[in-house]
Amino acid sequence: MSTTGAERLILIPGMRNLRDAGGFPTEHGGRVAEALLYRGGSLHELTPEGAARLAELGLRTVIDLRSAPELEVWPDRPFGEQVRFLHLPTFPVRESAAEHAEDAAADAAAQRSEERSEEPSQERAAARDERDAEAGEETLDALYAFMSATAGPAIAATVSALAQPDALPALVHCAVGKDRTGVTVATLLSAFGVSDADIVADYHLSNTGLGLDRGPVFYVDEHGTERRSRPVHEGLILAFLASLRATHGDATQYLLAHGVTKSELKTLRAAFL
Repeated sequence: MSTTGAERLILIPGMRNLRDAGGFPTEHGGRVAEALLYRGGSLHELTPEGAARLAELGLRTVIDLRSAPELEVWPDRPFGEQVRFLHLPTFPVRESAAEHAEDAAADAAAQRSEERSEEPSQERAAARDERDAEAGEETLDALYAFMSATAGPAIAATVSALAQPDALPALVHCAVGKDRTGVTVATLLSAFGVSDADIVADYHLSNTGLGLDRGPVFYVDEHGTERRSRPVHEGLILAFLASLRATHGDATQYLLAHGVTKSELKTLRAAFL
């Protein structure tokens, strides 16, 4: 299989950015098995035809990395008879009242800045447009720095879930399958010994899977706010991997430090390699 080309994308009606996360060579001469782990966007627009085709993959587990508000607005549509759905959000839960207070304070500060600025509306509009598709962060750099600092327990919980009996084949997804899914899959592949070059190639394929290779895509988030989803670039995922190595040495130690057991890693390596 080609590990880098757009032919890896699996076309499912009502689902975006789906592909097999396997097929990559490892540093020890092995290869990550295919048809065991898939990555993609959410299933809330899955059509009946899409559900039938997705069921053909034989999935046993679907792990949803989105926030609770996202699930409430856009719940995954069911498919198959033996599929277990797990909700393991990447981002820490924030108190709604506190979040609204922060947003109100930010808007007030922006308004004051706008009143002092010679070009107020343009700057404010630009700041809003730069918010990322998956978390509302001001920039993708800020989003990935935030995930580097906070996503360890959620990534570990996902990896542990994949190691449970009869969990595979599995699908890991977030909203569009590029950022939260990207760091989760990248961490697991790195722990398997996949090279950074192949991890970057897989990660970068989300641009093609979402049409971001042609520029930003606008969408409306779960709060009814228009956002702009921007293309990913290799510096984002490389910085994330560098961060976990700086703090823990490598992806394996990162996972162990956040709750994955040695037995679970042994199980996954036996299954995937």
